[in-house]
This record gives sequence, structure tokens and C-alpha cells, in this order.
Amino acid sequence: MKDSNYLKEHNARSLWHPMAHPADSLKNPPTIVTGGAGVRITDVDGHEVVDGVGGLWNVNLGFSCQPVKEAITAQLDTLPYYSIFRGTTNDAVIQLSEELRDFFEPDGLTRAFYTSGGGDSVETALRLARQYHKIRGEAGRIKYLSLKKGYHGTHFGAASVNGNQNFRAPYEPLLPGCFHIPAPYTYRNPFNESDPAKLAQLCLAALEDEIAFQGANTIAAFIMEPVLGAGGVIPPHESFMPGVREICSKHGILLIADEVITAFGRTGSWTGSRHWGVQPDLMTTAKAITNGYFPFGAVMIAEHVAQVFEGDETGRAAIGHGYTYSGHPVGAAAALACLAETKRLNVAENAGARGAQMHRGLLALQEKHEIIGDVRGGHGLMNALELVSDRASKTPIAKPAIARVQEVAYEAGAMVRVSGPNVILSPALVVTEADVEVILTALDKGLSAAAS
Repeated sequence: MKDSNYLKEHNARSLWHPMAHPADSLKNPPTIVTGGAGVRITDVDGHEVVDGVGGLWNVNLGFSCQPVKEAITAQLDTLPYYSIFRGTTNDAVIQLSEELRDFFEPDGLTRAFYTSGGGDSVETALRLARQYHKIRGEAGRIKYLSLKKGYHGTHFGAASVNGNQNFRAPYEPLLPGCFHIPAPYTYRNPFNESDPAKLAQLCLAALEDEIAFQGANTIAAFIMEPVLGAGGVIPPHESFMPGVREICSKHGILLIADEVITAFGRTGSWTGSRHWGVQPDLMTTAKAITNGYFPFGAVMIAEHVAQVFEGDETGRAAIGHGYTYSGHPVGAAAALACLAETKRLNVAENAGARGAQMHRGLLALQEKHEIIGDVRGGHGLMNALELVSDRASKTPIAKPAIARVQEVAYEAGAMVRVSGPNVILSPALVVTEADVEVILTALDKGLSAAAS
């Protein structure tokens, strides 16, 4: 491998980084990560820190999960690739499908359609939702509803249902027929409502109003994250997702649960939908399905939706959609090993315990640091701070100050993620009590530096 000076000099000369201005990567070289073990990463200068980000919400089992690595190696030795397009399949993906059917049985999901990642899964779910209605003779159901502040990826369809202008404005016009309602975001909302239960009812009323305005018979699906992730870790009130489920069922609208982040234990429950006691019609997954070790995803499909497709005799159910790497045998082998290890370690239970510890620690930091406007979390290992320059006015913190939080926290032993005015924490689900304390201590130092 080239030496550290070469890597630092050449990083942004020949690559553009996602979610970054190309010039910014030249002016502010990113951290070059060269190693990972357990929940820790090491950079090119040998500095080791606890990864408070969990890769990108996806390394639930840490960076050195041996069973997953061994499964990938064994599959490469037997069948490194074959397509599952019509007429062929592979043994690994058949086994995985049965395992996923069992895992998602409490969610009412019994079929899998495989993708290459989260954005692909969202795109697939949006397509299947429209096709479902066409099979049933309701071809006019083509629109999608979603939440402001929601994040669903960057494909054209996914960006169109995104609720954040940062991912939309540079690429508009996007997919027509996509409409958004206010998110149950207690800290900032158009109703100026601080009571989570009351806010949930106001947002549900807004959903009913939008359905009435658009016409229920024109809407294919409502897509939402059980806990909003990239939008700033926004957990809804416990009444919200069940209320969405009831409204969608009443109007014949499919509910797509975007669980690219929340599936496989992150909320402290095995799925985010299960966390709220809801069975969706379609569920998007990716990220933790292979622990980030292989690009892979799956859309899980409810039994009643599957029956509509499988019972079709008109030909409208033929799926004209898929990816070269759908059901990749190496990805399927990785997912099988990952699912087994996820269950063996009962990572959902640990996520609940360590997430509660993290939340308590962040609330203590809020008492100490005036720049913390809001603390969000309390549902597994999904936690965030929203930083402000003034608590009374809720004025968002300046960009240099929040960058300083991240920089000093990293120097002090923890990688944290900043997004807008938010510090987002999503460590691996195998993180220990001691690891959480390292993150909180490092963050404390970063907050002190930003406020000074």
C-alpha cells in the first residue's frame, strides 16, 4: 500500500466523495480509515477511535465478524456469481429467502425481492406498489406520499419521496406525483406543537387531508421510516405509525416501511415496524443485512400482496425490474451468516440497553452544554443532538462550530457524524457499556471546544 503522505495528497485528486462538494474534499482532506476491528477504526496515522457511526448505520456486528468473512470466502471458492434472472438461481439465495421468511414472519412478510442496496430497495418498493394496483385494475393509483425530513436514498424515485431539499433541489424536476406531509418532529414543526402525542394526531390529520385533496384512488403508497434516520433521528410518538397503518388500510394505500436503517435490531426491536406494532405491506432492507461487508438488499413483501402477484392470470404481474446483482450468491452467503450471528448475539437486546445508556448520557450533556438544543433517541442505538447557537430562538449552530465538535471528538477517541446542525450517533449493535462511555466523553470534549 502507498504511504500515508501519498494517500493524503492524492485522495481528492481522482475521486469525488458522495454527499460532499468536490472542492471541499480538496480543501479539507477527509479522514483516511485503513483498519477496523470490533467497534474501533484506525486511520492512516495510526489513531484508533471508537466508531460512533457504525460505518454508515450498517456495521451492526463490528468490523471483524469472523463468521461473515468466512462465509464470503467459502462462497467465493464455490460460486462467486450467478444471476437469478428468469430461468436460473443459486442455492445460497434460496436458503436465505427461507431464513428471511422466518425472521420477518411477525411482520407478516413472506417473500423477498433482492437488490444491491438501500436505494435499490426503495426504488423496487415504489415500482412494486404501482404494479400491485395495476394488477388489481386500479391503474390510476400512481402517486406517493411521504414525510418531510424523511430520507429514502438518492435514486430518482427515492429522491422524489425524500423530504429534504438538499437531496432534491440540484436534480429537479424529479418524479411527478410525490407529495409530503409534516413529520412528527417535536422540536421543529409547522404547528408549534411540543406535545408528541398531540403532534402525532396533527400529522395524521394532515395525512388524511392530503389524501382527500389528491384523491385516495390516485395514491399507490405511503413510505416512511419507523424512526427517521438521516433527517436527524426523529422518533415519532408511539401512536403515529399505527395511525398511518390504519389510514392507509382504510383508503387502500400500501404502507412501505423503509427499514434500510432500522431492520435487524437497531431500534431495540428486530424491526422498526415491530417496534410500533405495525405490519407494513412492503419493507425495504439493506445495510445490516450483510453488516456492510457486501452490497446487498431485499424488499420484503406481505403475504396478501404476494397473493395478488402470484394469482394474476392477465400477465400484468410479470416483474420487468431487477438488478445484475440481485440475489448475488456471495451477498446471500454473507446475509445468511450475518442473520445467524445477529440472532445468536441477540443484538436487539444490547441495542436497547446501550441505546438507553447513550440517551441518558446525552441528556446529562444537555444540562452541561447550552449549545445542545434537543436530544433525540430512546429507541435503541439511534441517537442525536441538535445543536443551536441560542436555545430560546433555536437558531441552528454555525457550520464551523459543529465541524469543531466532530474534529475534537475524533481527537478524543470517537468518530461521530454531523449532518446540518445534528450530531448523529449510530454505533455497532455490539458496542459495550465502556465503548458508549468513550463516545460520550469524547463528545463532551468536542462540545466544550465548540462553545469556547
